[in-house]
Amino acid sequence: MQATRAEGLARLAAFTPKMGKAYANGRNYDLGAGGHKSVSQLSPYIRHRLIHEREAVAAALGAHGAVAAEKFIQEVIWRSYFKGWLELRPMIWRSYVSGLEADLTQLDAERPLARAYGRAVEGQTGLACFDAWARELVETGYLHNHARMWFASIWIFTLGLPWRLGADFFYRHLLDGDAASNTLGWRWVAGLHTRGKFYAAEAWNIAKFTQNRFTPRDADLAVVSEGLEATEPDGLPRALPLRRPLAPRAGAKTLLLLTDENCAIMPDDITGFDVVAVVGLTQSHLRRASPQVATFEAEAIRDCAARLGRAIEMVEARDPKALAHMATRVGAVQIATPYIPQGPLYDWITEARALLEAAHIPLTEWCDPWDQNIWPHATAGFFKVKQKIPQLIADMI
Repeated sequence: MQATRAEGLARLAAFTPKMGKAYANGRNYDLGAGGHKSVSQLSPYIRHRLIHEREAVAAALGAHGAVAAEKFIQEVIWRSYFKGWLELRPMIWRSYVSGLEADLTQLDAERPLARAYGRAVEGQTGLACFDAWARELVETGYLHNHARMWFASIWIFTLGLPWRLGADFFYRHLLDGDAASNTLGWRWVAGLHTRGKFYAAEAWNIAKFTQNRFTPRDADLAVVSEGLEATEPDGLPRALPLRRPLAPRAGAKTLLLLTDENCAIMPDDITGFDVVAVVGLTQSHLRRASPQVATFEAEAIRDCAARLGRAIEMVEARDPKALAHMATRVGAVQIATPYIPQGPLYDWITEARALLEAAHIPLTEWCDPWDQNIWPHATAGFFKVKQKIPQLIADMI
C-alpha cells in the first residue's frame, strides 16, 4: 500500500459503489489476502487521516443514502467512538501499558509461555485458520475485521495466552493499528469492555464466513462460558472530562509538528500560524512496530508535508530534548500539532512537554471538529453514539 492521500482517494472512489447493500451483505466474509472484495481496506488511510472520516461517510451517503449505507457509516464511526472512549478513560491505556510490561517480563522468564507465544505469532499452532491469519497479518499488515475477532478469541480462550501480548502482536504489525481501536477491540473480545459480554470463536461461524476455506472442528476451539472480568473485579472506571489542550497562538512563530495521528492537515488549517519550520515526528518504534508499519507511517507524514508545500525534517520520538532544541534553533516560540490522543506518542510527548515548558516553548494542539463532536458521547457503549449518528452527520457533513 502506498501511504499517500492520492492513493487513499483512489481506493475510496473504487469502493464507493460497494458501500451500500453490497457492504452490508458481504462485510463479514473473510476470503483471505487478495480476496477482501466486500470490505474497503481503507482503514490504514482513515486511521492516519490520509482520508478523513468525514470524506468516507460523505461518499457513502452520496452514493447510497443513509439507510443503505448504515453499516458502512457505523464502522467508520466505531473507530471515532473507541478513540473518544479511551480519551475519557486514560487510565485504561495506562493499565494496558503496565500490564503489557508485566506480561513481557513473564514471557522472558517462563519457557513454556515463550514457546506457546512463539508458535502463535509464527503461525505454527497447528490450527489452520489461526496460523493463516498470523501469517497474513505479518506479511500484509492487514486482517479482515472478522478474522481479528476470531484470532483474538482463539488467542485468549483456546490458546490461553495473555490478551495484552496478543494486542501487542496486532499493534506491532497492523498498518491501521491505533492505541484505542486495538486495545479496546481486544478488551471487547476478552469481555472487559462491555461487562458480561465476550466473543467466542465457533467452528460453524468460521466455516460459514470463510466460505469453508477453514473448517475447524468444535473440539479445536474452547467452549467459552465467561470472559476475563475476574481479572478486573472493580469494573470499568468512570469517564473523566476530556482533556482541553492549549490552543496555538495566532501569528506566533511556529514549529509545525506532523505525526501520523492526523495527516489531514490542509494549508487553510495553518494560515493563522507563522510557520518557520516543519518537523515530522515518527513514533512506530515506540510500539516496536514492523518495518512495513514504520515505512507507511513515515510516507504518510511526508505526503502531508508535500501537500502543504513545505520542506520537512524527519526525526524519531526519542530524546525529548530534541524538540526544544529544534524549536530554539529555528526561532519558534511555540510548537503546534493536531491533537495527540492517548497512546505511545502521547506518553512520550508528556515527557517532552515538561522540557519544552522549561524552555518557554509551549506545545499547542488543535482539535478536529469530527472528534470534538463524537468523543463527548463515548461515555458508555456504542449504542449511545449509534443513536446520535443521524444528528452527528447532519451537523458535520
